Amino acid sequence: MTDAADASGWPSLPYAEWAETCTALHLWCQIIGKYRLAHTPWVNHSWHATLYVTPRGLTTGPVHEAGGCLTLSLDFVDHRLIAEADGGARQGFALERMSVAEFLRKIRDAVQAVGGTFDIHDMPNELPDAVPFAQDTATRPYDAAAVTRFHGALLRIVPVFERFRTGFLGKVSPVHLFWGSFDLAVTRFSGRRAPLHPAGIPNLPDNVAQEAYSHEVSSAGFWPGGAGVDEAMFYSYAYPAPDGFDTYPVAPDAARFDTSLGEFVLPYEAVRTSASPDRTLMQFLQSTYRAAAELARWDRSALECELGVPQVPRAVHR
Repeated sequence: MTDAADASGWPSLPYAEWAETCTALHLWCQIIGKYRLAHTPWVNHSWHATLYVTPRGLTTGPVHEAGGCLTLSLDFVDHRLIAEADGGARQGFALERMSVAEFLRKIRDAVQAVGGTFDIHDMPNELPDAVPFAQDTATRPYDAAAVTRFHGALLRIVPVFERFRTGFLGKVSPVHLFWGSFDLAVTRFSGRRAPLHPAGIPNLPDNVAQEAYSHEVSSAGFWPGGAGVDEAMFYSYAYPAPDGFDTYPVAPDAARFDTSLGEFVLPYEAVRTSASPDRTLMQFLQSTYRAAAELARWDRSALECELGVPQVPRAVHR
């Protein structure tokens, strides 16, 4: 078994050791994310449907629906799914070896037990050869130790992403987890409209992708592996990608442009084992954003500011 973490506190996360559990967790996140999606008004770039990292795992946050206010959470400390509703109703079940179909049945029962309404689209999104959740009856493993390491990685990545987010005055997303592609992300917008996105993402309606990329973005994130990159990886891309984006010099040295993905990537392991993981990751975020903003001629003087610090209001210059 791989050690949980080195001296930096960043846990190791070798994808091969938990690939099947990771796939199961991805599909479970799709199910709880689709519950939020079913009850929440649309927000550009699908911000209304994302999940959030908590001290104990991942959550939908409050979902307001006909049955009241509900929250669904994946607790990676006690390894349980928890459904909670206003008024105090609470129901849950253990996260363990099971099929996706069984998880679907259990979560439906839990939501209904606390007074909620569970009616989601049954097909996974953004996955090739997708199988409807109710028909996915193969038993899948659940490696609790690996899930704990994944959660530990998220808890270290989120504050770096959140600090990076503070350096932008324009429209910028929360730090949130997209369950479709199973990536933690933060996205900056120039404010300018973008060309119509070509879409064509597997099992995702074209109008969803085209709405998400209606305006120029520089987006960075992290995913634990899979989809052709079989290791935990940070990424950064621009839409539309300006000329010269793929050859723009970025930091650190371990970062590279992946031509098949069309984005910059940086192995999680290179960050984890660096002298300062936080600083190394911030270098990647800042330099890849700069590549997008410089080459696409964003109005950087109007959009950027100093990184924020606790309890200190941003200085306003006139």
